Amino acid sequence: MFKFFKKKSKKELLMQRYDQLIKEAYKLSHTDRKASNFKQFEAEELMKEIEKLE
Repeated sequence: MFKFFKKKSKKELLMQRYDQLIKEAYKLSHTDRKASNFKQFEAEELMKEIEKLE
């Protein structure tokens, strides 16, 4: 009921950002492959940071 008061952990915020980057990379893959590859690279770097937190 009061879940909206709970702050998200750093890992949860990074995972949310990772999901967003993956979705953007997929959308860009249809029009701009270079931009899509860059977003994919950013997502991979973010995943490495998430793995360091674990």
